[in-house]
Amino acid sequence: MNAEQVKGKFKRIGFVATIMLTPILTGCAGCERTLKSFHSNINNGLHRTVTVYDYNGNKIKSWTGKFDVTNSENEVYFDDENDKRIIIHGGIVINEEK
Repeated sequence: MNAEQVKGKFKRIGFVATIMLTPILTGCAGCERTLKSFHSNINNGLHRTVTVYDYNGNKIKSWTGKFDVTNSENEVYFDDENDKRIIIHGGIVINEEK
């Protein structure tokens, strides 16, 4: 492979990398969510506060720490900073990311 071929190959690689990174670097909402999910996955969660309220709006309990929260149709669950599994059935759950 001569110098011109190598130079052309690097130009193509740079062009493809620029095209792939442009959406991430431009700040689109979907890209920001993807980056936040990636950050959460490699750092064992995000700093957040999860608060449970009853249906009358009274606070029942709150947890603050660094953890991942999973939602399903019937429950919200997470492992707190003490590795205790918290499963919430019913109520109103507010998940605030910091």
